[in-house]
Parts: sequence; C-alpha cells; structure tokens
Amino acid sequence: MLTISDTCTAGGKNSTRSRRDFLRVGSLTSGSLALSSLLQYPSLAQEKQFLRDKSVVLLFLQGGPPQVETFDPNMQAPAQIRSGTGEVATTLPGVTFGGTFPKLAQRAHQLAIVRSFHGGDAGAGHGQLPVLSGNSATEATMGSQFARLAGTNHPQTGMPTHAVVMPEQIMPDLKLGKPTEPFTYEDIRATYPTAGKLGGAYDGMFLTGGQGLMDSLTLSLPRDRFDDRRRLLAQLDQIKRRFDQTGEFATAAGAEKQAVDVLLRGITQAFDLSQETSETIDRYDSSKLFRMEDWHAGGVHYNGNRNQSRITNLLGKQMLLARRLCEAGCGFVTVSDACWDFHNDGNNPPSREAMMILGHQADHAIAAFLQDIEERGLSEKILLVVTGEMGRTPKKKDNGGTDHWTRLTPLLMAGGGLSMGQVIGETDRYGGEATTELFGPEHLRATIMQTLFDPSETRLLTGLPRDLMVSITETPAITGLLSS
Repeated sequence: MLTISDTCTAGGKNSTRSRRDFLRVGSLTSGSLALSSLLQYPSLAQEKQFLRDKSVVLLFLQGGPPQVETFDPNMQAPAQIRSGTGEVATTLPGVTFGGTFPKLAQRAHQLAIVRSFHGGDAGAGHGQLPVLSGNSATEATMGSQFARLAGTNHPQTGMPTHAVVMPEQIMPDLKLGKPTEPFTYEDIRATYPTAGKLGGAYDGMFLTGGQGLMDSLTLSLPRDRFDDRRRLLAQLDQIKRRFDQTGEFATAAGAEKQAVDVLLRGITQAFDLSQETSETIDRYDSSKLFRMEDWHAGGVHYNGNRNQSRITNLLGKQMLLARRLCEAGCGFVTVSDACWDFHNDGNNPPSREAMMILGHQADHAIAAFLQDIEERGLSEKILLVVTGEMGRTPKKKDNGGTDHWTRLTPLLMAGGGLSMGQVIGETDRYGGEATTELFGPEHLRATIMQTLFDPSETRLLTGLPRDLMVSITETPAITGLLSS
C-alpha cells in the first residue's frame, strides 16, 4: 500500500504528514502493486464505469494474407484463382476453410469469419496503419486508443495496457535477415505501437528481446512515459529528504528503487513463459512445424527469395505470451507475424509454398490459444482478431505469386462475448470482390471499441477526443457480431 497525503488540507493550509504514512511507502514489497495506480496516467475509465472487463489480442498477419487460402477457398473458381492448398470442411454446414487450417475448421462454430472486409490500403510500410488504427483521424493504433481511454497502466497490476509482441521477445538472440524491400524493422517500430496525434504517452510497450527484458523495457518505453515515473519517484525523494532532516524517514530509505522494482517485476513475470506448465508450452509450440533455419539461409529452398528470412516459427509462443499479458492486465495486445507477402519476385516466396508454412503455423497457434482461453474461462473476456493490412490478388501469376489487393482482406474474430459460429458476407466467383455489404477498418474499430467500452456510458462523458467518441457511440459495427 502506498499512501501520499496532500500537501494542503481542504482549508488550504499545509497538512502534517505522519511518520506512519511514510513507513507505508517504505514497506512496499514485491508482492504489492498498489504503486501502479499512482503511476497511471489520468484515465476517464476511473471517473465513469464505461470500461468493460475485456481485452483484445490482435494477431496481425503483416504483408497481406490471401482470401482464398485462408477462410474463403472458392474451389469452384478456375485453377489460377481457387485455393492452391485445397479446402477442408468445417463444423459449420457448407462452410470450408483453406487447406492449411484443419484445426480452426474444427472450431469454426466458435469463430466469426468476415468475408466482406477490406483493409483499403495496398501500400508497403505505413500501409498497415489504416487497419491498425481503424482509419482513425488520430493516426494512433487501436491499442493506443484503448490506452488513452483506459489509462496507460492497469490500476491493480501496473501492467501497461497496450503492448506489442514481436518474435524477438520469444527468442532474444534471434537474428533475422534484413528484407530488401523499403519496409524495415524501424518502420515496424514506428507503426505497431504508435499513438500518433494522441501523443507518445500512449505508445504501446514494444519489447523485442535484445540484452534482456529489463533493458528492453527501459529503452522501449517512450521517454515521456518513463520520465513521468521518474518524476514521481523524484517527488518521493524530495519528501524523503525533508523527513531525513528530522530523522523520521530513515525507514523509507531506498523507496525509489523499491518502487521501480515493484512496477517492473510484475511485468517481467508476465513475460516469463517458464512459469507455464510443460504441457501448455508444448501445446502452443509451433517451432516443431518447420525449421526456421531453412528460411533464414538466403532462400535455399524457394527459388532464392530473400525476404523470407524474416519468417519465424515462434508464433505459438507469441500467442502464449499474449494470453499471459492479458491475464496480467494488458487490455490490448498486438502480435506481429511477418512475411505474408507472396509475390514470388525474388524477395518473397510464392503463395502456395508460403501458405504451407505460415498457414499451418497460424492454424496451430490460433487453435492452441482458443483452447487455452476456453479452458481458463477467458473466452468471453478476450476478443481475438486475426487480419492483415490488405489481401492478395485473386488470380495467381504464372509463377504462383500474388500481388497486393485492397478490395478484400481476411478477417477472423473469436470470443469477447460476440456472436460466433457464422460467416458474414459473400464474394464473387473470382474471390476478389464482395457481393454483400463491404466493411472497412472503421467498422472493425467500432466493433472492437464497442466490445471494450460501453457506448451508453461513453455518451455521458465529456473531454473525450471526438474521433474516439464517434467510434464507440456512432460508427456502425460489423453487422451481426455484437450482441443486442
């Protein structure tokens, strides 16, 4: 418990702090996270109960996953258009998935597939932002928008409420080859956690391993967020020095170091997968599906394609980490899985060959995640969203490659209390256009934000950024997902 008395009483005179209050500062232990509420940025969620007890895991398949190879195989189309990996029957009558998703096919009754969704941007680099932000005028990712409304830290655990999970966090010594296209690792850092116009205070926690979690955390937190904590601790230090002069604050010596330890230790534990059982880790583990080294060797297997050197087999453990972060109080976790870019142009692999690797891994990791949260009773509390920034051309090139396509983007949702066991939308015979109502990033954002926040309570608030208010209270969600 951390208690700090106000410097003034209600009557405006200086109050007298008791030694007992400051002993409570000095008695912080590693089991206490009461400090986190003080380290939290001001949050409207503390004023009104408009924040629901839910969290989101956004699995972002960066590069452009193909519609027909995922959840709309379109096997009646010509050979160059239909799924090159075949199809598999699901638990929904008449519905099939692409051939690399047999595990998800057996869970189709727990999923909602939106076949008429589009990301709306086919550019590389910051082309991810329309979907990640939901076309927000703030240019902030949805995770940062969540942090702006819910607060930057969970009030009980101190966990940052917005985090991004990269494969390097699972394997800190991972050395991925540099892609030859203009999109770079620095672009990922500038896009996935960004708070845009909301300000750096709401940037996501972006951990990539490196020299260790503590170093990564310290260096990756936006400076103004970390400095804000430092300013708080400096104030504690000033108070301590004042009482040191009277000899009454000796027991609180070292409180600053203790406070930082309290804040960071809980985060460190959340990132420690060794605390899971071997059975759970094995269930998630996707490293056994293929040898990552085969893809990092400069394209020895697939026609010299070089950009495949960022492909990893770590997605399973990334999803396990996402579940742990949600349990620790992180309300919005973005998981990045790269290289869903199948041009077969010398930089990227062809569609079918890449799907046999990435598709099976996504199938394994997502199914493990869904089974895990179901067994833990978290299915209603965690909303899983799987999508990318765009799709791929419905017709494959002669060499099996596909290019960027803005008009359809795969979208899968599960849990979060939404209506599951359905396919929303239809596409034409070529699998490239929606023949029913077309949904965009703004509708996805509305669906997510209205899952996380209560629109009726939100309408009672003042001081919200207009863009965020509209998303929660006015923008229509994807039809048929939200319970009435």
